[in-house]
Amino acid sequence: MTGEDTNPMLQYILNNPEEFAKNLSEIAENGGKALAAYLEPREKGEAASGGTEELNAVVKTLAEVGNYWMKDPSRAIEAQTKLWSGYMNIWNSTLQRMAGEERDPIVVPTNTDKRFKDSQWDDNNFFDFIKQMYLQTSNWAEELAEGADELDDHTRHKAGFYIKQISNAMSPSNFILTNPELLRETMSSNAGNLVKGMKLLAEDIKAGHGDLRIRQTDPDKFEVGVNVAVTPGKIVEQNDVCQLIQYTPTTETVLKRPLLIVPPWINKYYILDLNKEKSFIRWAVDQGHTVFVVSWINPDETQAQKSFEHYMRDGILNSLERIRKTTQQTTVNAIGYCVGGTLLAATLAYLAKIGEQDRIASATFLTTQVDFTYAGDLKVFVDEEQIEILEHRMGEKGYLDGSKMATAFNMLRSNDLIWPYVVNNYLRGKDPFPFDLLYWNADSTRMPAANHSYYLRNCYQKNALAKGEMELAGQNLDLSDVQIPIYNLATKEDHIAPAKSVFKGCGCFGGPVEYVLSGSGHIAGVVNPPSKEKYQYWTGSKPEGALENWMQDASETPGSWWPHWQKWITSQDDNQVKARKPGARRTKILEDAPGSYVKVRI
Repeated sequence: MTGEDTNPMLQYILNNPEEFAKNLSEIAENGGKALAAYLEPREKGEAASGGTEELNAVVKTLAEVGNYWMKDPSRAIEAQTKLWSGYMNIWNSTLQRMAGEERDPIVVPTNTDKRFKDSQWDDNNFFDFIKQMYLQTSNWAEELAEGADELDDHTRHKAGFYIKQISNAMSPSNFILTNPELLRETMSSNAGNLVKGMKLLAEDIKAGHGDLRIRQTDPDKFEVGVNVAVTPGKIVEQNDVCQLIQYTPTTETVLKRPLLIVPPWINKYYILDLNKEKSFIRWAVDQGHTVFVVSWINPDETQAQKSFEHYMRDGILNSLERIRKTTQQTTVNAIGYCVGGTLLAATLAYLAKIGEQDRIASATFLTTQVDFTYAGDLKVFVDEEQIEILEHRMGEKGYLDGSKMATAFNMLRSNDLIWPYVVNNYLRGKDPFPFDLLYWNADSTRMPAANHSYYLRNCYQKNALAKGEMELAGQNLDLSDVQIPIYNLATKEDHIAPAKSVFKGCGCFGGPVEYVLSGSGHIAGVVNPPSKEKYQYWTGSKPEGALENWMQDASETPGSWWPHWQKWITSQDDNQVKARKPGARRTKILEDAPGSYVKVRI
């Protein structure tokens, strides 16, 4: 046996005290720069201290859970006994292991938990003990929220979400002295990793104008229009809400019906055009579609009053009119992605109400909610109290800063999208891997105050579109008036538009609905080109009843859903015409794709 086999803790001995002392000095210096980057914008009044109102909401919610358990002494004793009994079992098991006995762990992480992969979490009694005590505590805390059955569902949902965020933040994997891999790297590099990490921290706080903007990839490796968003095309329409891109055809003939894609304004459109291999837009062009894509403006205070109606009129309806003039076609196939799909659905109901339903012949929804009953963890952020806080802040600037929405989305999967990058960047001192999808994810956009408030209140809070109670442009919208064919794609692991939520929304439409469930999540399940041969999708009967029942009889097909969609869309109308180039019929070309709107950063 080697010494390391006998005592694994020997590997954590410092190997150069002098270099360690020097690095500590540099860490302190970089720490001062990080503090200065945080304080400077606040001293200048460019950033708010903030966070108090949100913290109050968290404390208030968790206090309600605590009150439920404490007001009944027997209930409180039962909860405490369960926790301490778990602790004692772990303690006894650890003592037995230290005495040389073989013991199975009392509590283990899930198969999907990537935090405890280093072998020392299992082999070293100290780290195994810390890991199990943490898991026991976090599982117990989550059960407290779930078991507070006298509280309303929304409060319990919020409490469970907050507890999970606190638990994820307090994981021993996030701290040097309780993470064997971090401790090993720190000792072997004499804390050189922390010197680089503190430097990165200061840079990211400065980039966030006083707030921490965690880098998930190397931003210097990508440039919009250079190596992302590169499918050739032209800007053929522009207003103060969006630009309209028409892409250059690659086939001699194209489908007679043009294709209009409406992306979410919460993110930039080029998630559908990341690169040549992963671009749905380029693939659709190659399949013979005349593709038009809305590129939303990155709004500032001058767009504060741009509403949901503005986005419908100046976005979708104006684009339809430009397409009509450019292609001489009065009807199109349309695709809406996420909130862009919600806007598209509302537009379909509006067109049906005013007797112009034939302007869109078919609609495809990608991870889109129209019924928000099962909207998932995002509902945590949209009760009356939190919407009022948000509206107050948007009222000060006229918009919601894109980083706020990005943080909310990242919190839905904080163990994948927040803490691994905190550990990698600031504790390990490593630059993140260049990844185009995460570059896009960080390239966030602002949201106009009027539009975002309308969306949160009417969709998440009131569920007005599904109930037939949404009022838009003077019309009361009813999705059952929408009689056109619908292709409704959900993704199995979606945290933003849960598959169950999308499935329920199928019942809102009055016409035929093809429900398709793709493997993976909100992005990877959609951006899944056939050439990658990844994931799978399920098709089945009419989407009625419960999703679980639909799944029992659904057919699974390996690979991408894209060819299935192409077969569906051509079954609606496969008539061909000569390919249409941008600029036809005296259409003025404003600039090359991807246009200037998408390049505006915050």
